[in-house]
Amino acid sequence: MTQTLDRRAFLEQTAPGALAALATRSQLYGATPSPKVSDSRDMPMDPFPIYRCHGDHRSLGRQHGEQAAEKIGAHLEFMAQSMNLSRETIRHRALQFRPLFEKHCGPLLPELKGLAEGARMSLADALAVNIRGALTRTGDGGCTAFAIQASNTAEGSILVGQNSDMLPVMADLAYVLHLKPDDQPEMLMWTFGGMIGYHGLNSAGVAQFANDVGGGPAPRFAMPHYPLKRTMLECSRLDEMVERIRTTPVWISANYVLCDGHGAILDVEVTPDGFEVLDEQLPGAVVHANHFLHERLATDDNHRQSAADSFERQRRLESLIRPGLGQITLDNIQRYLRDQEGAPTAICRIAQTDDISVGWERAGITVASIVAEPAQRRMHVAAGNSDNAPFVTYEMD
Repeated sequence: MTQTLDRRAFLEQTAPGALAALATRSQLYGATPSPKVSDSRDMPMDPFPIYRCHGDHRSLGRQHGEQAAEKIGAHLEFMAQSMNLSRETIRHRALQFRPLFEKHCGPLLPELKGLAEGARMSLADALAVNIRGALTRTGDGGCTAFAIQASNTAEGSILVGQNSDMLPVMADLAYVLHLKPDDQPEMLMWTFGGMIGYHGLNSAGVAQFANDVGGGPAPRFAMPHYPLKRTMLECSRLDEMVERIRTTPVWISANYVLCDGHGAILDVEVTPDGFEVLDEQLPGAVVHANHFLHERLATDDNHRQSAADSFERQRRLESLIRPGLGQITLDNIQRYLRDQEGAPTAICRIAQTDDISVGWERAGITVASIVAEPAQRRMHVAAGNSDNAPFVTYEMD
């Protein structure tokens, strides 16, 4: 039987401090979940905290784990309840991925060991939060991403980012992570619950953002995408990032929107059977939602398996960006990511129900809007899907 996870009960068990924040979110979560459409246009959320870590990989992980321990623990409990698995089963499955981590991202293992030490948990737990859906071979989110070349922006520098669409509970597990490794570029990521690789940028001007896509080759036992996202942020050029994609087998299909400090932008659709590089959908810009766009992969069957609202989000963001090419500002793109035309399934998504057991496509919201300015070593993040949510600036200082 599928277990329905009540968010309030979950947070009471795993993150008691988060309950105070729920008082301002009653538009979405009442005492009794129901299938009605929720009025979540204005769901205030506090800005995400930032955790800063420096040193070798072990030190990075230990400092990360110490600062995010409560969110990591809550993330693990959410995984156990939403996957309907015991913590012991999750650990057992996670350890089966260790040989893959050793082969494809071995230098990250000391960081995961440090994460476990800092959060006072097992290495299996630290692996699990960096594997997530691959443990059960189920996807869990949607997004609308973009990249705009420097020549198309008013400030003359690349703008890149996305909305991150998930179940609302994920907002309480999220934060910004600033890593300053001894021997690699600095990194600034929006992430959650112990994940050492997620959306972000580095001090070399590289950035990567990503989307789930519907359909494609069947999921298989292979690497989760999160370590791949992290290793791409260790690169300094676009061709290095593509090489990481080429040499890392992934368990499920996804899309990557990429840029580097040399002015290049790129969109890559990745599958367990290989990848395809897309042409720019707009002159000097790319936009991607949750369905395949490359002609080889954009089949009727794959599109039937895609989020129904993905096609309209794609069209809408393209229509907002196209007229301003050549003079797009940071303020423009921030407003585009908060656009709610077509609500509830707009670019800035609103939940259709407060019963989160039905999954992200109906119960998910835009948990965060993220715009990165890689050349300026910073990103701007708005928490939640409120019309009035401010973009908070996070920098590598």
